[in-house]
Parts: sequence; C-alpha cells; structure tokens
Amino acid sequence: MNKILLILLIVIGLHSSFGQSPEEKIKTFIPQMDQLFKRYVEKEKLPSAVYGLVYQGKLIHTQSIGLANLQQQIPASSQIDYRIASMTKSFTTMAILKLRDEGKLQLDEPAHHYIPELKNQKYVTKDAPEITIRHLMTHAAGFPEDNPWGDRQLGISEKAFSEMLNKGISFSNNPGLSFEYSNMGFALLGSIIKKVTGQSYQIYITEKILKPLGMTHTYWEYMDVPKNQLALGYRWMNQTWVEQPLEHDGAYGAMGGLITTIEDFSHYVAFHLSAWPERNDPESGPIKRSSVREMQFPWNFISVNAKQKYPNGQVGQSFSAYAYGLSFTKDYANRTSVSHSGGLPGFGSNWRIFPDYQVGIISFSNLTYANMGSINMQVIDSLLNSSGLPKYTLPISAILKQRQSELMKILPHWNQAENSGIFAINFFSDYFTPILKSEAEALFSKVGSINKVHDMIPENQLRGKFRIEGDKGDLEVSFTLSPENPALIQEFHLNELKKAHE
Repeated sequence: MNKILLILLIVIGLHSSFGQSPEEKIKTFIPQMDQLFKRYVEKEKLPSAVYGLVYQGKLIHTQSIGLANLQQQIPASSQIDYRIASMTKSFTTMAILKLRDEGKLQLDEPAHHYIPELKNQKYVTKDAPEITIRHLMTHAAGFPEDNPWGDRQLGISEKAFSEMLNKGISFSNNPGLSFEYSNMGFALLGSIIKKVTGQSYQIYITEKILKPLGMTHTYWEYMDVPKNQLALGYRWMNQTWVEQPLEHDGAYGAMGGLITTIEDFSHYVAFHLSAWPERNDPESGPIKRSSVREMQFPWNFISVNAKQKYPNGQVGQSFSAYAYGLSFTKDYANRTSVSHSGGLPGFGSNWRIFPDYQVGIISFSNLTYANMGSINMQVIDSLLNSSGLPKYTLPISAILKQRQSELMKILPHWNQAENSGIFAINFFSDYFTPILKSEAEALFSKVGSINKVHDMIPENQLRGKFRIEGDKGDLEVSFTLSPENPALIQEFHLNELKKAHE
C-alpha cells in the first residue's frame, strides 16, 4: 500500500509541475526548501537562521527560524541585521574595480604605490615579484592563511595597522604563486580605497555601492544598528548558547565588517545576476556589467576535486578558483556558481548564485562559524535537480544561423563545396571532399528522410551545433568559425546521435 501511495504522489507531483512557469516551479519547491532549513537548524543547534531565494532579480521567498536575540526573545526575520563577515570582501573588490574603471588605479601596479609600508617588505626569496593590487584581490599576495587571527583584528585602528605593517609581514609564499586565504590582503585593499578617494572605505562603499543598490539597512558599526534590529552572536558551549562579544568597526572591516539584512543583501545578489547575459542595454548599476562579470571570473586556481560528493548523492568532479572577493565553482553537471561564505565569532553566512539559471540563495545565522554554505548548496542543488529550471542559452548569432543555412544546402553530397565561399582557407587542407561526401551520404542514408533541421545550439558567437531529425534516426552537426570577417567554417563534424537506451 505504501508503494502504491508513493507512486501516486510522484505522479501527482509530476502532473502538478507540468506546464508551470519557472517561477511557479520554484514556488512548488519552497515547502521542501523550508523543511531542509528547519532540519539543518535543529541538527546544527543554530540559535537562528534567516534565508532568502532570489530569482530573476526578485527576492521571491524568505523565511526565518529561531531567535536573533535570545535574551530579549527577538525573533529572526529578513529585516534583522546580521554580521556577514567575509561576504563583505566582494564589496571591497567592487569598490576597487569602480576606481579602476574611473582610471584612478591599475590592478597590476604595485600595492606599495598606495601603501608605502609595503615597499621594503622581506619576501621569502630575493627574486620575488612585488605585491600587486590584483594579488590582494585574489588571495595571491603570499600572506599566510589568517583565520581565526584575522577575525580578531576587525576593530583595530589605522595607526595600529600601520605599525603592524612597519614591523614587517611574515610571508608563507612569494606573491603570485598560489592561493592562500588572507584577511590582511583585504584590509590592505581598504587602505588603498582611502588613499585613492580621500574617504574611508566605509564611506566610499556606502555612498558608491550600498546606497545606489538600495541597501539602506546595512551598517559597518554595530552600535549604529537601530535597537531591536541587531542579531547577537553565540557559541554552543556546555549544551547552551553563550553570547559572543561583538567586534567594533575598524581598519580591518574591509575584509569582513558589514552588517546587513536578507532583504538588503538580496539587492546585491540581484545586481550580480543582472550582469548576465551580455547585452546592449544601458548600464544601471554602481559599476559596469562587464566589471561584475570580471569579478566573477576564476582568477586564482584553488583545486580540482575528482570525487566531490554532492547533496543529492552524486559523486563527480568539481573545479574551484578564487575570483575578486568571490569563489568560483564548476560542478559535476557543468554548472557555474559564484559564492562566498562569512564567519566570525558569533556568526556564519553564505550566498551562492548560478548565473546561467538566474537564481541565488542567501542565508545568515548567529552561531559562530555556522556552515551555511552546506545547507545553501543542498537546497539549490535540490532545486535545480528537481524543478527542471531552464538554463539560460545564448541567442544564435546571425553568422552562425547564416552558415548553418548555407551548410545544409551543401550536405550531404558536398556539391560545389569548394566554390561556395563559406569555408576558411584551411578547411580543404584538413578535410577532404571525397571523404566528407562518402561519410555524409552514408549517415544521411542511415537516418532516412529528413523531417526537421533544428535551430543551432550556440556555444558562443562562432561555435555551435544543431540536430538533423530523420525518419530512422538523428544526426548532429557541429562547426567552428574562423576569427576573420566574415567568419568562415574552419572546423566541421557530423555524427550519428545514439538513442537514449543505447
């Protein structure tokens, strides 16, 4: 009886999702999402968690569990301010890119142009390159990993920071050689912002990024947060939650000082998603869309994990790298995601976006170093696997569409191919007309009468594939165009598509 009921539920679920819009599919998933978070909060003994789902520029769901302030019994909510720790880092790099775009600095110039204390540092060896601004943005400056030491520097003064630098930095590697997570590097970026603008990084980021994005309930100093809107942080010790002292804002805040709400942070997530796809629309954000995409690019390799285990039980390869204040991942399903976690005494947070699907998730907690990245990945992986959320596909460029049409006039007999004018100069030196003709005629004969030639599936503006549907089977044609103008076919492949059960 239980098996019959299970089958009925599956059939009903499939029927209910049939014909739904993508947003409706997501909303169907929301009860499962809420249940996953509920179980995680109970399992990890979190005082509270608040989370939100962003789709196509909108915060379409938010929910909260537990208490943001245990003493005063203040419930968590999407309007309560949580310290988001290292999720701050990408705001700092966004500010640096804004200054770069305005011609006020260059990413590959030595950082000591702005921070004189870096000029005479003693590197690991004498042949080390100088630290650049880009090194600082990508955890490549050669500084040692500094968690949790860096967490306790948040409120230090500029004077104390300068004195620390003047005493000399201890390097674990020479600059530019590897990835090693460094809060110090981002604190230095904060100093560079001040040097270039004449304003503290807090004022500059608030005026140039937070306010334009509508993040009006986001703060640097916890004393500035309105009463009853601030989440307090806790540790789980001796079977109880113990409140943790809050760090004041200071010279290290550029690495992890921001305090914000789910509703505010959703504006930032939406802005990152809005950078895709590339398009001709007018710019509307605090920095250019191309600069946001640059922020998300994998600049510094971290690792490849051949046997990454995913929440759905799938084991597959994953690639990870560091971007500009962001983490980049390519997963087993060839899905690109961009994310960052945050952790400080009393707090844990994470956000992750899948730009190709226009979806993102955010979650905050007030437990020390709560691993919110784990539950975020579980939820969004489950969403993508269960909902059939469509992946953004590139529009077909005019030249790809044109070459497809011209190629179909030649296939399968390749008559007058060499005089057609659609092939690059290399083509008939690399492919031979008699062989092309023989192979194509055999494959076309095998699949029978042609019923339909499907649209191109572009990989980019100059490469793609398309399906030819026949009575007895299907073929796939793929080709790549040359960089000249007009672009010509330089590479070609024709293959039989195997049926799913074969």
